[in-house]
Amino acid sequence: MSNLGEIRALLIEPHSGMRVSLHNMLNLCGISKIDHAISAGTAIRAIQSKVFDLILCEYDLGVGQDGQQLLEDVRHHKLTPLSTIFIMVTAERAYAKVVSAAELAPSDYLLKPFTADALLERVLKAIEKRKAFMEVFNLMEQGFVREALEACLEGEQTSPRYLVDFMRLRAELHVILGEANEAEELYVKLYEMKTVAWAKLGLAKTLYMQGRYQEAEDILSSLVLENNKYMDAYDWLSKTHEAIGALPEAKSVLDTAVTVSPHAVRRLRKLGSLALETGDIETAETVLKKVVSKAKYSEFRDPEDHVKLVDALVKKGDHNQAKSVIRDLEKSMSGIKKTEACRAISAALVHASTGDTAKLTEELDAAVQANRDEIGLSNDLKLGLAKSCLENNNEGAASEVIMEVMRNAPNQQMVTRALGVFESAGKGHIGQELVKKSQQEVKDLVALGVQKAKEGDFRGSVELMSSAARKSPDNPQVVLNAALAALKCLENLGWDPATGNLAKQLIESAARLDPMNNRLKAIRSLYGELQKRFGIDAVRAR
Repeated sequence: MSNLGEIRALLIEPHSGMRVSLHNMLNLCGISKIDHAISAGTAIRAIQSKVFDLILCEYDLGVGQDGQQLLEDVRHHKLTPLSTIFIMVTAERAYAKVVSAAELAPSDYLLKPFTADALLERVLKAIEKRKAFMEVFNLMEQGFVREALEACLEGEQTSPRYLVDFMRLRAELHVILGEANEAEELYVKLYEMKTVAWAKLGLAKTLYMQGRYQEAEDILSSLVLENNKYMDAYDWLSKTHEAIGALPEAKSVLDTAVTVSPHAVRRLRKLGSLALETGDIETAETVLKKVVSKAKYSEFRDPEDHVKLVDALVKKGDHNQAKSVIRDLEKSMSGIKKTEACRAISAALVHASTGDTAKLTEELDAAVQANRDEIGLSNDLKLGLAKSCLENNNEGAASEVIMEVMRNAPNQQMVTRALGVFESAGKGHIGQELVKKSQQEVKDLVALGVQKAKEGDFRGSVELMSSAARKSPDNPQVVLNAALAALKCLENLGWDPATGNLAKQLIESAARLDPMNNRLKAIRSLYGELQKRFGIDAVRAR
């Protein structure tokens, strides 16, 4: 078992006796480099400070987050390399909890009690598979997406037992590249190979990317009928309904999903938002209370959850409980940049409902002031703040906030929603002026960046454009312009790791925001050419 001697493991277990037992089992497997964590919080800090090959995580972590919620944070925030093996350990046999963990794709999970031999068997199986995919993972993490595709094709030949897995990853890489047609073709092949459920899901995703919502909806509806526990299908079906404006249907789908798998915080959060938007205050209150309770122990907790819960309670007329939630927000979320803005918005909701105009004005002013810093307030919350400012006859503050939304709009739909705030107040002409102004600002910014580059100030251009991207992280055009500025700097001044890494991060952000953007493929291609020109070769793990 000496081949496991270099494996670095993280053991997440709150009980000392079980921790010792699992540690000894890992030792018997030949694994000796073992770090311990006793909670989700200590685990996150360990994962952020070191790279682990194997994470062995107890599901029931006691007070705070459970193993499923920890895995959700790890996956969503990409805290571990693609090659990290995550094995969930649980004595919980209730299917609702097991499916919550399984849907988040751990490498495996073990039901207690189990032996060291059983653990070794699972670990060796996971390591064998990881070895087959290591080259692809390395290439992906370095930004060599096209080369990763080629490595998948090689893997299909050299490791035929993982043929389906390589084809699936190849389809996902085409999605990353914005090549929906190629991904669609692969998913169709996989479906024909009888890898039914997730191949159909992948096909639906590619149709969604292409705006073919009805076709996507048909596939997703059939998926949830075939398997009422396929959680990703629910999420994408709800997302598809939302894309065509069918919000009650989107909420209904998530209602069903949450009864099947009640522990995924992001799904609960989305359901709470849809319930608020559709006027289902009872569901909004119930679900958002769960979100606040479950998320408060996360290292990535969000004060906006409290705002939405306050909104539901105010709409219900329960001002005392709303004030209690605001006190909890101040206490449990101190130190987070957007807490003050969220507190002020929450208080403003209460004062608007009770008719305290003076305090309402004071809190709205405080919220607008706090929002002037780069605190990461969501566009949805900003739209609500702007609407409240307009209702309180503060047109200037509303314009300031809406202008920021328009600068950071991920798509035309968000611009239309921002415009709608003024239109619903009978001031559509102001909204139209802001649209023109925001569009001109982006044009002027690009022109200034181009001018700096023409003058030879490539680093100045990068600084200017990357600053704009930090202020408008959800605007794909701004992010792509920043990526191009970084690439032009590399092209003219030579490769440096910091700028190269910045370019990679910006390209990845743009791909997440708008995978079908027609500029994305050209920018990716330039990035690859520059890597080759300057000898930044992919590390091929052969």
